[in-house]
Amino acid sequence: MHDRIKDPERHAKRMAAKQKIMQERIANADKEQGILLVLTGPGKGKSSSGFGMVARALGHGMKVGIVQFIKGAFSTGEQAFFSKLPNVDYHVMGQGYTWDTQDREQDVASANAAWDIVAGMLKDDSYDLILLDELNIALKYEYIDLDRVLDDLQARPEMQHVVVTGRNAPQELIDIADTVTDMRAIKHAFKDQGIKAQKGIEL
Repeated sequence: MHDRIKDPERHAKRMAAKQKIMQERIANADKEQGILLVLTGPGKGKSSSGFGMVARALGHGMKVGIVQFIKGAFSTGEQAFFSKLPNVDYHVMGQGYTWDTQDREQDVASANAAWDIVAGMLKDDSYDLILLDELNIALKYEYIDLDRVLDDLQARPEMQHVVVTGRNAPQELIDIADTVTDMRAIKHAFKDQGIKAQKGIEL
């Protein structure tokens, strides 16, 4: 098997065939529209992926809105970095993890105040990309009305991109999304080895 993979002639033929398939797919993908991406699942990397897209958008000179739900009781590297950049409108609206706040009324108020800000962004076509970090957690605990969220997302400007992160994305959100990634958890330093959250990795 490995000898076949390393054979130059076989490799060239396989890559030529793959190139043809990819060129056909690219040629047929002629639609332009704003994309709704949902990053969910129990694995690490959902927010990290979202902020990676923020960096990519900023590299293209795009305007970005960032609203963080749930997180907020502690500072993070992404907030320290992105909030200082031009073309970034950054809002940390959470009061901390739900097991820390232990106050549903406060969490509901914080989440709805956050969504009021998001709703304004979703009506403003000057925002090219909006990151809704940990929105899925707020939806899971029903801090925000799901129908309101779905209606606002679907009524946004045609070319506006939205990235939603957080485990346990509701099926209704998955159904209207254009791209959905479910991140698996295979090993985790904190859960499996008792290694505390590290700067630059989790914080």
